[in-house]
Amino acid sequence: MSSDSPIQYGEVKASYFWDDGSGINGDTGAPAGGEPMQKGLAASPSWPLGTKGYVVYDGKKADFFIGDRGPGDPAENCNVLLDLDGKTFAELTGESWNDSSYTVSGGNGHIDVEYVITEWGDGAGTEGAPHPMSKSTTCDSAVSAVPDRFKPESEKEKAEKKEKEQAEKKKEQEKKEAAEKKEQEQKAAEEKKEKAEKEEEQALAGSGGQGGSSATGSEASTAANSMSGFDLAGAELPMAAGALTLALLPAVLITLFLARRRPVDYAAAAAEGENGPLARLGDRFAEVRDSLVRRGAERGRHRA
Repeated sequence: MSSDSPIQYGEVKASYFWDDGSGINGDTGAPAGGEPMQKGLAASPSWPLGTKGYVVYDGKKADFFIGDRGPGDPAENCNVLLDLDGKTFAELTGESWNDSSYTVSGGNGHIDVEYVITEWGDGAGTEGAPHPMSKSTTCDSAVSAVPDRFKPESEKEKAEKKEKEQAEKKKEQEKKEAAEKKEQEQKAAEEKKEKAEKEEEQALAGSGGQGGSSATGSEASTAANSMSGFDLAGAELPMAAGALTLALLPAVLITLFLARRRPVDYAAAAAEGENGPLARLGDRFAEVRDSLVRRGAERGRHRA
């Protein structure tokens, strides 16, 4: 309830006064502290003159400073230990102040208040628990631990700020850890995908890479090419003849197929006798056969 740090807290019974040297209503003269009577000037039987603080009553707060001594006899037995100025007393109790009689309306001259000392004065007096002017006793019961609600807002705000910073730091750490985990998962997924693609590429490369076509086709082609006319020419005659037959067989089959597709044309061609396409195909077969035979014979003589 104050921006000042409390150095002492307690509960006491308070009365009111107004001493300005007028002699009205028991006025005993000007305040002992040297300051003129004014709103906020309070009297204590023991606290140092110049001490500053505030009181709270019924939820209302009022500042004060010790500028006079009192009360006298009422302070004995730790009964009334603080005198507030009449105007402050009236505001706290919700009554009115009479400037003529120096009295507060309502007839209530004593109230129980909470007090907070925020600064000890450098004038005459004693710090700590109050005591009557007679010093007959020390009123230790008038001092208590400072409640949290009277602690400076700056300290509360500092604690709240620290707690908030810690919560934000924890939240940020959790967010960072979640992001790192997500990044690791993405990286692992990408690595898995790359590995799968590489294995697929290797599998395709191993099988020829053409939609299931393997090296078998190439090998077969190579094998067929290796059986060239020259190789066949160097083989024995029966083998060469057999190879020739195999080489010419597709042409014969194609010719027959075309003959079935076009019976009229090939029938006419067959009627031509030895000038027909079948006759010419036979002649070509004979020429190739004879050539292979000759080459085989010549290679035989060279080997001999």
